[in-house]
Amino acid sequence: MKTATAPALEATATPLEISLTTALELRRLKLACLIDIRQTFELEIEGDIPGACALPLFRFKQLLGHALTEDEQEILDGDIPEVQDMQHFFSLINRLHYTKDCILVCVCNSGRRSLHAAQLLRSLGYERGFSLAGGYRELKPLLAEEMALSQPGCVA
Repeated sequence: MKTATAPALEATATPLEISLTTALELRRLKLACLIDIRQTFELEIEGDIPGACALPLFRFKQLLGHALTEDEQEILDGDIPEVQDMQHFFSLINRLHYTKDCILVCVCNSGRRSLHAAQLLRSLGYERGFSLAGGYRELKPLLAEEMALSQPGCVA
């Protein structure tokens, strides 16, 4: 049963998704950092995002102590994280979020897994954790366009 204040609370909650144009503008202004949460095999097939930090979601979940499904564990094919893994993870996130004062924008292939990653970041107290709406599929054409324009002989 909803209370009378529930709609007001929902209206003031910060959305988890951020649009592609907003994310790219924030990145251009050096206010946002992209965290590529796709799995290693996805990066090998699709390509990486220049300047993004790669931190696969399943590894992210594992480092936080969340249970992985059997399929996730098989894809990750990893052991139990060691203390150094945890320290590296929190060092990376804290450096981006606090030291560099970046908005953390999670990117997966379609935008679904990155929503989960943004929720995980928020649950840890990183209130400026977001998911890129549409994911890499939306970003890829713009990256290809940028690459074409940066090639010698291209005129912008």
